[in-house]
Amino acid sequence: MRTVIFYRLSTGQSPIESFLDSLKDKQAQKVLWVLQIIEELESVPRQYFKKLVDSEGIWEVRIQFGNDIFRLLGFF
Repeated sequence: MRTVIFYRLSTGQSPIESFLDSLKDKQAQKVLWVLQIIEELESVPRQYFKKLVDSEGIWEVRIQFGNDIFRLLGFF
């Protein structure tokens, strides 16, 4: 099991929370659904979660909603 923790600035603000607030309801629901999959599944489908090639441990969360694709970057 994994735990997704959003990055916070020294001010306490979270850029990802601001990003989610800017999305339409269904878009935000899809992003949160994918993040839940990442937390709950031991083996997450590559279409949603994969390590970036030639990176120093940076992982990409990829969410497609209609013609929109959202990419979130993270690490362990």
